[in-house]
Amino acid sequence: MSLVQWGLDRLPGSYRDVLLRHQELLKFAAVGAATWFVDTGIVYALKLTVLQDKPLTARAFGVLIATIASYVLNREWSFSARGGRQRHHEAALFFAVSGLAIVVTLIPQAVSLYVFDIRVPRVSAPTQALANFVSGQILGVLLAMVFRFWALRRYVFPKDLREAELEIL
Repeated sequence: MSLVQWGLDRLPGSYRDVLLRHQELLKFAAVGAATWFVDTGIVYALKLTVLQDKPLTARAFGVLIATIASYVLNREWSFSARGGRQRHHEAALFFAVSGLAIVVTLIPQAVSLYVFDIRVPRVSAPTQALANFVSGQILGVLLAMVFRFWALRRYVFPKDLREAELEIL
């Protein structure tokens, strides 16, 4: 028995039914959580070492590596019951959607740094670090997650490929 099944067996029926109805969203959220840690680890490893003065560059590298992990995990687990496209076409669509999501991820932090000017020397380094964390790691990632879930379900891993193609036309 899997850990997930063990946990589901201990929940009241009404909660279990809701979780089962939304299992794709929950799996997507779990992948998102895992890749958030990948992204965060990479961003801060780079910001504390070789990219101290380039927080957006560090963010872009973190998002890129987390996106690659996200494709593999979403393809093999979250949306494993969907698809039907040839793998190379599906991967191209995934990375196109993720490319747009990278832009979505960067927008809140760019606004924080360049519109509100929350950066050194105007503010202290801890203030900039906190603003970068909130705007990049929380707001940016949440906005991109909503966008990705919608786009992945609709375009990359459609339930029925023929229906999805008709919707696009």
